[in-house]
Amino acid sequence: MLLEKAPTRERTAARRRRSLLPYGLLLPAAALLGLVLGYPLVRLVVISLQDYGLRSLFTGTTRFAGGDNYAAVLADPQLAGVLGRSLGFCAALVAGTLVIASGVALLLRGLGRRMRTAVTLCLIAAWALPNVASTLVWQWLFQPGYGVVNWLLTRLGFGDLTQHDWTTTPASAFTLVWLLVVWQSVPFAALTLHAGLSQIPRSYYEAAALDGAGAWRMHRTITVPFLQPILGLVTILSVIWDFTVFNQIWILTQGGPGGGTTTLGIWTFTRAFSRNDFGQGAAIAVVSVALLVGLTAVYVRRLVRSGEDL
Repeated sequence: MLLEKAPTRERTAARRRRSLLPYGLLLPAAALLGLVLGYPLVRLVVISLQDYGLRSLFTGTTRFAGGDNYAAVLADPQLAGVLGRSLGFCAALVAGTLVIASGVALLLRGLGRRMRTAVTLCLIAAWALPNVASTLVWQWLFQPGYGVVNWLLTRLGFGDLTQHDWTTTPASAFTLVWLLVVWQSVPFAALTLHAGLSQIPRSYYEAAALDGAGAWRMHRTITVPFLQPILGLVTILSVIWDFTVFNQIWILTQGGPGGGTTTLGIWTFTRAFSRNDFGQGAAIAVVSVALLVGLTAVYVRRLVRSGEDL
């Protein structure tokens, strides 16, 4: 009887070790993420609960403010405009990225091997360029007086635009930033979607063509359902990246004109470093993180449910 129980206990222990192995493999990565991301986030929350200003920065002493910073931010009349502007701009960026990236991915699938390789290398080069460097190039392209874009539009007969400043109105300034961010985001999304397209069996399209289906119907009934998980992943990543856009807006417009391009990221920076109110700046950042977590959580939940229904 004892001999029978011993192998059973050994098998149970071995099964338990195997079940804990994945968690053990993930532990180093989780510890690193906790150190790199967890501590700054905790520190941000702590500062948001303090009356942390320029004096506290030099003396190292501060007063506990509780929820005063959050109350001041929520009562600020700028909040509604900044929040609506941030959400609308994020939605426009994500939509533009997905539409253009889907078109580029379909184009890659229809190209020959050499041309596809050349286009892929161009996309990788555009994506690998640091966003600060590409933003400075973009600023030069649209510069009044000697910008290449203004010169080209003037040559094409759109009027004398050599001295036109694209940052004088919120609409044109946001369009300028939208073009830049979408141009930076499309390569990753396009290559990811192209990788998904390459996994769809050709036999599905051949069978649909024999049944008389056109290109649009094949795209709607074959391509889109197969790409749904990848589209969901690209959408979530785009929301995270586009909701936190800062460098491009700050370099091109600094939140102007008249605050017309001020998003939550710009508002956080100006409140913390222009007014030296680090407590309220941290509170705005915490609110931004909470909104971003809420948006991505809702979308991930819908994505998981749609995957279960398939």
